[in-house]
Amino acid sequence: MSGHSKWATIKHKKGVADAKRGQKFTKLIKEISVAAKMGGPDPDSNARLRTAVLKARAENMPKDNIERAIKKGAGELGATSFYELTYEGYAPGGVAIIIDTLTDNKNRTAADVRSTLTKLGGSLGATGCVSYMFQTKGVITYDASKYTEEQIFEVALENGAEDVTTDDGVIEVTTTPADFVTVLEALQAAGFEQDSADINKIADQTVALDNEKANKVLRIVERLEDLDDVQQVSTNLELPDDFQEE
Repeated sequence: MSGHSKWATIKHKKGVADAKRGQKFTKLIKEISVAAKMGGPDPDSNARLRTAVLKARAENMPKDNIERAIKKGAGELGATSFYELTYEGYAPGGVAIIIDTLTDNKNRTAADVRSTLTKLGGSLGATGCVSYMFQTKGVITYDASKYTEEQIFEVALENGAEDVTTDDGVIEVTTTPADFVTVLEALQAAGFEQDSADINKIADQTVALDNEKANKVLRIVERLEDLDDVQQVSTNLELPDDFQEE
């Protein structure tokens, strides 16, 4: 987990994790539709859909948008076939990078991801070249100026969270993917309003870079997240303590 909180905090500050609002909604709608298509339209019996809906609610997506996405996935509003594709590679400085996508056009997505990476000094690798370095975790963050770590800790640990940490004004709760929904719902029921809630790939070990190279990696992450087909970008970057955004 080393370095993750720092990376999450920088993402929180820069807004790298939050694409433009409309774009964020588009990606969440796609995720909901795919989950509904694969496991049915009932969130109570479809864990993946329940998770996707919770993430959408955490971003304040309107209820109507969520319901339309579920109906579309269930085939009630006309269906589109999406494919889940994951790309692995390297960013400048040897940083490992994983790009998770949902697409209706595999060739377009592959070309866009490859072009974005190579133009900015990165490269695609073979499947499995970096994924072994990451674990999948639920990550929920809170503003430490609103709540104390002790308040969050008590509810989170009682409901199955793995850890609660605070770094640079952000309280971060980590869970297994299976416990993500339970922990998030328990914290919401207790009155805690999260800043973000997602299931992320977290690096076991991080790579520390100087300011210049770290900014190059962040540019790649931002450009990749701007692609419509990209759902999530994960790296093992550790930002220097004196990091300055360029």
